[in-house]
Amino acid sequence: MAGGSRAQVNKSHKTRFASKSSRNIHKTSVKDKSKIGKPDHNVMKGARAARLQRNKMMREQKRATLLKEKRASSGTASAPRVIVLFGLSASTRVSSLAGDLLVLLSNGHTGIQFPAVASSKYRLRATVLEAPHGDFMACMEMAKIADLIVFVASANCSSDRGSSNYYVDEFGFQCLSVFRSLGLPSSAVFLRDLPSDLKRRNELKKTCISSLSSEFPEDCKFYPADSKDDLHKFMFLFKEQRLMVPHWRTQRPYLMAQKVDMVDDGSGKCTLFITGYLRACNLSVNQLVHVSGAGDFQLGKIQLLKDPCSLSVKKDGDFMDADDVQDSQVIRSLLPDPMKQEPLLVENIPDPLEGEQTWPTEAEMAEADRVHKEKKQNKRTLPRGTSDYQAAWIVDDSDVSGSDSDDGSDNGMVIDEGEYDYPGQGDGDGGKSDFEDDQASLKLRDSDDETEADSVMMDNENLTKEQIEEDIRKIKEAHAEDEEFPDEVDAPVDVPARKRFAKYRGLKSFRTSSWDPKESLPPEYARIFAFDNFTRTHKHVLSKALDMEQGSVSECVPVNSYVTLHIREVPIHIASKLCILWKTMPVIACGLLQHESKISVLHFRIKKHETYNEPIKAKEELIFHVGFRQFITRPAFASDNFNSDKHKMERFLHSGRFSVASVYAPISFPPLPLIVMKSRGDSLAPTLAAVGSLKCIDPDKIILKKIILTGYETPHFFIYFWYRDGSLDPFTHGLIWVVFHLIRV
Repeated sequence: MAGGSRAQVNKSHKTRFASKSSRNIHKTSVKDKSKIGKPDHNVMKGARAARLQRNKMMREQKRATLLKEKRASSGTASAPRVIVLFGLSASTRVSSLAGDLLVLLSNGHTGIQFPAVASSKYRLRATVLEAPHGDFMACMEMAKIADLIVFVASANCSSDRGSSNYYVDEFGFQCLSVFRSLGLPSSAVFLRDLPSDLKRRNELKKTCISSLSSEFPEDCKFYPADSKDDLHKFMFLFKEQRLMVPHWRTQRPYLMAQKVDMVDDGSGKCTLFITGYLRACNLSVNQLVHVSGAGDFQLGKIQLLKDPCSLSVKKDGDFMDADDVQDSQVIRSLLPDPMKQEPLLVENIPDPLEGEQTWPTEAEMAEADRVHKEKKQNKRTLPRGTSDYQAAWIVDDSDVSGSDSDDGSDNGMVIDEGEYDYPGQGDGDGGKSDFEDDQASLKLRDSDDETEADSVMMDNENLTKEQIEEDIRKIKEAHAEDEEFPDEVDAPVDVPARKRFAKYRGLKSFRTSSWDPKESLPPEYARIFAFDNFTRTHKHVLSKALDMEQGSVSECVPVNSYVTLHIREVPIHIASKLCILWKTMPVIACGLLQHESKISVLHFRIKKHETYNEPIKAKEELIFHVGFRQFITRPAFASDNFNSDKHKMERFLHSGRFSVASVYAPISFPPLPLIVMKSRGDSLAPTLAAVGSLKCIDPDKIILKKIILTGYETPHFFIYFWYRDGSLDPFTHGLIWVVFHLIRV
């Protein structure tokens, strides 16, 4: 067993040196010992201590930044906080709550004239706004500038409403979804009409919180607000609270008008004066400003005024009278620099000589003659107006394997030779009739309900009530048919398909085939602006805005200042409406970033709102609210796909999924929220139709219309047909990329 394979083998004794002689070989001198160091990963002495010190410094910097923001938002130098009171149901008494808050902030004084109230007791300045229940536009505008939204719920709401949450009515749910789309700022919930009995009060309070907690963020807190002591406790907590605002509001300076006035220039336009507290960031006198509901304008002057609502002005009154506001002292005036002021450009001025070519050389002339002779020798001719680029899409018969009866080539194109003969080349009167038919087919294309620019509802001024109802019924039927059978269209019966679609060309694959976005563009398309690299331009604009904010005092007004903006060349009829509107609805003036007054093609990621049940047709007139902007446009809807540079156009905006809405509009840099309104007539207020956000700006995005042609007499081939309309109206029409897809049935 001792000599077997399973004999025990012990490990030999490990020694550093085999003998003294080998030990002497490895000896080193004292000088060389200093050269022997630690491994490379421990070269830096005190790496752990340095790492701990660096982390400590980062924590201290973050803590200092948060403390600075907290002091700026709650200090005396900050602008008055905007508190918006929104009733979740129509039975909630919001006006009494607003009066209680104003009396509490003003230390019992009444007759307050100035919108902002300064309280020395709470060391706080605030503006209390009451959102009118039922007025959707006013509630949305107030939510855009609110620092704190207080949702007021009444505990006396009956559960017989048939809703799972009877503390919120239908209008309240609609506004809540819009507030979430805009980005909720700091929010709180006030519980009113709680019983005086302590036991029933606690039970009803728990019931309200359990019913409403799912509708608000996790950090949203609930407060009873029936007595003065309850409001007193809330105000002490509110003055120490760090406010959270949506990110899109921090990129641009804005102010809510405390006063609006105008001076007529005598030329049909006037100078508009908007007075208020500047928020978010500094404003340069060379910037463009956007006034909500009015448009983009240049500044004539900015006056920096003495703060009329300072905490140290009147300790006994804690508020300012209207006479003090009128006599506001002008501290400093800023005038724009003509060399640095941002120009008010809307449309690009195209240069007709920009595409001018030089005289061709002799080699190019010889090559052109050779190509021309080869084209003459080609027996097959093309339709009139077909360019070389369009002709490249048409597959020759020699490229098609097999005869016309071969059904195996689904990706190819099988067409008779005579189909591409010019109209009028036949003998006798037949050619003349073909030419007339082709001219009629071009008119059919313009009158096609699938490619028309305006919807049926757009031109209803001269229609009777019965005709309007019939048009609405047809749109609803088309919407239901498109949802069940998307892209399917019956083949024309009275006109041959080769004449009806004479202006279309073939495409092998929707995803992989190339398409030139600059091909066959109308001359008017050169009026819009485009970016070579949108991401790089966006970063450059933000860095320039940061440099402008940190610029000289002679150009910028610091944030939280009380200023008066002198806005030039405002139409008189718009300015007169704003002078009346600011007393009932907030009027907002917003500073624009560079390029944000120029027209381009904007793409929004949009979704139909769950409360809107009517069909929304493509190129139908809608009201877009993008951040502080609002404009009327006719969007084109397309699928939101990522695996292709081409997007399929959609006839309707279907519920339950996101789509891309493309419009001609002034440039706006993301992120920005989108609220879509649809007008219901002159007598009714617009209703909420969809919500979304700004996705990108790209005039070269290809949106293609796809149609599956069905019927008993469809052509026996498989082919994509494409065309692009030549009309362009940036303010009334949507995008006009179109594709037709014919299949065999």
